[in-house]
Amino acid sequence: MKTTSLTILALVTMSGALPALAQQPAGKPEDTEVWTPVPKIVRPGTTNAAPPSDAIVLFDGRDLHEWVTASDTTKPAGWRVHNGVVTVNKTAGDIRTKRRFTNYQIHLEWQVPVGITGSGQARGNSGLYLGALPDGGYELQILDSYDNTTYVNGQVGAVYKQYIPLANAMRKPGQWQVYDVIWTAPVFRPDGSLESPAYLTALHNGVLVQNHVALKGGTKYIGTPEYKAHGPLPLLLQAHGDPSPPISFRNLWVREL
Repeated sequence: MKTTSLTILALVTMSGALPALAQQPAGKPEDTEVWTPVPKIVRPGTTNAAPPSDAIVLFDGRDLHEWVTASDTTKPAGWRVHNGVVTVNKTAGDIRTKRRFTNYQIHLEWQVPVGITGSGQARGNSGLYLGALPDGGYELQILDSYDNTTYVNGQVGAVYKQYIPLANAMRKPGQWQVYDVIWTAPVFRPDGSLESPAYLTALHNGVLVQNHVALKGGTKYIGTPEYKAHGPLPLLLQAHGDPSPPISFRNLWVREL
């Protein structure tokens, strides 16, 4: 059989080689390479619990010098530090950070005690406030939700009374729970009106439970959430008033973004 240029063209076309050649973009690979700015180097912790090199350590197991009593910021935080952890003192009330933050990544580990008593909201209840306001703040719920039924927008991993968690990743009491949260603070216009809401992404024990949700305002126990203009805010850990045994915390750090 005599091979002609038309035969070769037909074979190449059927093999798909010609379209591949035709789709080759013009230009050079270097045209789309970006070399600056170079990202800063952040050394990760040597273990999962250790903070990265640029973190602000808010509790390292030794003392609460970064914290004060929320109801009276002239008083040091009155929770009990022991064996590398801090345990809630319900009679001393909530504690909040001396520092204020805007946008950040936060890591927090917490433990519900073995033999926890109570049910619903009265069992291992606390809260991580991503920003504390005089009348509340923005709360990611902490609760023993292992085999414990309550309203789902108030269970562990909920943005309290706003967003149901995508999953219940709770470990048994006595085991350590881990929150990793990305917080983007709300932005307000000069007249105090809202320009953009707060956003929150949260993982509980490595499981995504809140996926970049837009908060509707500050946390409210009763009523509809709303925004009030503010600047950078302290973080707050809640000493809930229920009668169940108190929970403990460890390895708390923040990376400002």
